[in-house]
Amino acid sequence: MTAMTSTAYSRDLGDELRRLREKFTGLTGFAFAEQLGWDPSKVSNIENGKARASEIDLVQYLLTCGRDSVFFERFRDRYRYAFDPYVVLVPDNLRTLAKAEAQAKKITTYDVVNVPGLIQTPEYARALLVAFGNKPEDVEKYLRWRMERQAILNRVQNRPECRFYVHELALQLRVGDDKVMEEQYLRMLFNTHFLRIVPMSAGPAAAMKSARMLFNFEKKIPVAYSETDLAKVFAHDGAAIARSREFFKWLDARALDEGQSRSLLATYVSKLRKDLDEPRAELA
Repeated sequence: MTAMTSTAYSRDLGDELRRLREKFTGLTGFAFAEQLGWDPSKVSNIENGKARASEIDLVQYLLTCGRDSVFFERFRDRYRYAFDPYVVLVPDNLRTLAKAEAQAKKITTYDVVNVPGLIQTPEYARALLVAFGNKPEDVEKYLRWRMERQAILNRVQNRPECRFYVHELALQLRVGDDKVMEEQYLRMLFNTHFLRIVPMSAGPAAAMKSARMLFNFEKKIPVAYSETDLAKVFAHDGAAIARSREFFKWLDARALDEGQSRSLLATYVSKLRKDLDEPRAELA
């Protein structure tokens, strides 16, 4: 076992090990360590993603949980990258992102063409998932996960400080019908912790930047995150964190303030309602 700086992925996989222990052995961490002949702190550090388990450690751990060699090999293939400074995951891995959001003290987000997932309405999220070409059963699965992630915003205690930067393009891109867009505008207008709109007048540079997130934790190093339809990337090295902080500082200078952002959102709501109220031309 090697002690080192934890990452979002090491904490996720460590939590997966903990759940395997609880499900298949019913043992406490202390009793599990005793059965393996380990110090209890070793089990704790591995399950919290604070220390890299050796291959022998993983074999012993998973065999004690009743897992076979095929399971071990698949887990080992994922675990070997757990502590890398840059971790690339498949698009449908939502658990690592959800765990990072749940543990964060502060979340800063920038989205260009879509409303951030944490503040999407169910109808907007569903329309977006359908537009991406997901199968009907996957749409409902991903929608459920997305809504479950939003629970962190409703916490009474330990609720993360959230800052959402959204480009005006996301307001202009139609997702679903007019009702879907109106409800999404209203959600952003009245039920968002901290929202700043980056206007079209900010120029092309802001619109061409990639969507990203920056997570700050109480006692863990920050994590920078970005995603495409091909992969999710978690960056933990100092250079990536510094670049992310500089980016949000740069963005802050170009975004509308909170009052101006809400005023712009209200304009979009009014325009949408005006369009809905206008009589449609009758076909001859």
